Amino acid sequence: QFALAESGGGLVQPGGSLRLSCEASGRPLGYYAIAWFRQAPGKEREGVSCVDGSDGDKTYYVDSPKGRFAIFRDDARNTVDLQIDGLKSEDTAVYYCAARFRICSNDSSRYVYWGQGTQVTVSS
Repeated sequence: QFALAESGGGLVQPGGSLRLSCEASGRPLGYYAIAWFRQAPGKEREGVSCVDGSDGDKTYYVDSPKGRFAIFRDDARNTVDLQIDGLKSEDTAVYYCAARFRICSNDSSRYVYWGQGTQVTVSS
């Protein structure tokens, strides 16, 4: 059974960095597009970044965090990491990774598999 698990969240001071990891189990990650979403308290879920399945290999970022986010796919480790630099208080949220076949979508309802989420808190 295909499953996703996030790790790497925590409490970070403003301006700091975090690297979140999404590890897949049950089958190879290769053909799946993997997206990172986040949801802050009282707000709607927001797409942050996505990387197409390994035969596509395009990456996408939502406009406003562009430049502080980088997504890395490692099919050998069956992981997709999200690097976040210059963390701001507004980055505080639960971060989720999600998978769908091959091509990224900015519509969260099109993702079939979801991890349990990892909390990122940015505070001094």
